[in-house]
Amino acid sequence: MNFIYDIIVVGGGHAGCEAASAAARMGAKTLLVTMDMTKLAQMSCNPAMGGIAKGQIIREIDAMGGMSGIITDRTMIQFRMLNKSKGPAMWSPRAQCDRMLFSREWRRVLESTDNLHIWQEQATELIIEEKRVTGVVTSFGTRFLSKAVILTNGTFLNGLMHVGFRTTTGGRSGDQDSRGLSDQLRTLGFTVERLKTGTSARVDGRSVDFSAMTEQPGDYDGRCFSYLNDEVRINDPRSCYITHTNEDVHQELRDGLKFSPLYTGRIKGRGPRYCPSVEDKIVTFADKETHQLFLEPEGWDTNEYYINGFSSSLALETQIRALSKVRGLENVVIYRPGYAIEYDFFQPTQLKQTLETKRIEGLYFAGQINGTTGYEEAGAQGFMAGINAVLKTRGKQPLILRRDEAYIGVLIDDLVTKGVDEPYRMFTSRAEYRILLRQDNADERLTEKAFELGLAGEERVRRLREKLEMADEIIAFLKKSSVAPSEINSFLVDRGTSEINQKIKAINLANRPQIDLKDLLQSLNGHEKLMYNNSPRMLEIIETAEIRLKYSGYMERERGVAEKINRLEDLKIPDDISYDELSSISTEGRQKLSKIRPVTIGQASRISGVSSSDVSILIMYLGR
Repeated sequence: MNFIYDIIVVGGGHAGCEAASAAARMGAKTLLVTMDMTKLAQMSCNPAMGGIAKGQIIREIDAMGGMSGIITDRTMIQFRMLNKSKGPAMWSPRAQCDRMLFSREWRRVLESTDNLHIWQEQATELIIEEKRVTGVVTSFGTRFLSKAVILTNGTFLNGLMHVGFRTTTGGRSGDQDSRGLSDQLRTLGFTVERLKTGTSARVDGRSVDFSAMTEQPGDYDGRCFSYLNDEVRINDPRSCYITHTNEDVHQELRDGLKFSPLYTGRIKGRGPRYCPSVEDKIVTFADKETHQLFLEPEGWDTNEYYINGFSSSLALETQIRALSKVRGLENVVIYRPGYAIEYDFFQPTQLKQTLETKRIEGLYFAGQINGTTGYEEAGAQGFMAGINAVLKTRGKQPLILRRDEAYIGVLIDDLVTKGVDEPYRMFTSRAEYRILLRQDNADERLTEKAFELGLAGEERVRRLREKLEMADEIIAFLKKSSVAPSEINSFLVDRGTSEINQKIKAINLANRPQIDLKDLLQSLNGHEKLMYNNSPRMLEIIETAEIRLKYSGYMERERGVAEKINRLEDLKIPDDISYDELSSISTEGRQKLSKIRPVTIGQASRISGVSSSDVSILIMYLGR
């Protein structure tokens, strides 16, 4: 057995699995070091993938040849397309998954990946030589050497879990924490800070009165995440259930605040504002009489349910009393309590846009170690770190996605440019170009790039080109086809739009906001030999054509803005520039520029505290 590798990935969560998979499939000899091989890509919080903006990220990972979308499709027990009542920029796929099956499927994939080896042990030390990482040392003293190391330690670095005033070390419930790496990196000059996140109690479904709740079934149209799949039909799909807190629940929670580690100062790390614990909700939103809760099934072969919306670190007794006041949970029995976890992270402004650290060459950070939260954000970072680590070892140009190319580009740029002061979660509102960054066109944006890297295979490219050709054919058909009043007026009346009194091109009807293109094509089925079917893949192609037609003006406008902004991305800033010498730039601007060391004028313009006048001065200086 050889202990020398091209790439070493430390941590077997979502970031680590995507990083190791990407690096190995690019041909690099890769080692994944994890503390527990039975918990690869473990869903430590809710058993779901995707959601608002997160679903777009999973589709982007898939479009580039990552595995998260494929494994989600293989293990999902429910699928829903969120925000369908809004514009296509907001549509977001989300799937409930079988938690245990998801992890087993990841392990099966990784163990069958060429060039990839897995080692079960804790990595406790990095081998550093002249400000370059050359390997890792494990708890038993095993030394592995490599050209690059990717740290994806999640919430395990000096993890501390809280349930009321009871505290224990650990990376998550049932798992030990990771010691040694944080202290070593701190001595090397890295800024190490603390964040907090949490999870909710898990409920025994046999104790739940589901008849008192609102059932939320999934979609039944065969939609899925991966562009490689035409459709996924879920056998025995599982529903989620909606219930609500009430004043009695809130009173129990208020009574328990005196034992709250959050409100008594025992927890020091900063938590997420957008996903607060239930005790946070009743304090921050004291005027609200109720909060929505979702019971989410953990899998096909279990009675376990996750309570989305009831994350808590309150004492066990308080959690049970409060839950028993929720409608449908009067006789609740739980498998384990909710808890908060504090952990070390590294300000991501210490990273380059490749996710390589600025301080140690060949060392990459990805996932919650960078202050993010969420499986999707972690997986995206791991995937990009794996790609860029391999490219660096081969002396090739890195892959850096722009903000108008991918949500992944927005995510990484936000992290390395702005840093974080709370766990970072992706939202559609963070993206300036979300009409361009839709879930339906991730393949159009990214698959060709991935094909050049050897990550996206020929089948992906073939399917992409087929999709684009078929969408073009639909638009061409609409442009050339004329429709008579007698053929279409009854259809128009049914859709609440005005009738026509003479022949008209079908494309003029397709552009009407009241008209669904799928319905229009179905009404024209057989007209001039149009081939139409109701398969999920065909429906997605029709959606692509419809979005092009109805939103072309918006998309062109966003592309124009993006092109103007991207000119600033082409203005490179020398690595050795001394900002302290530019006295015309504000003091805060000089400090922030010196700390973050932006690569381009575009990145400099997005740094908090750097004004537009500072950017203008910098441009003039570079011009001279």
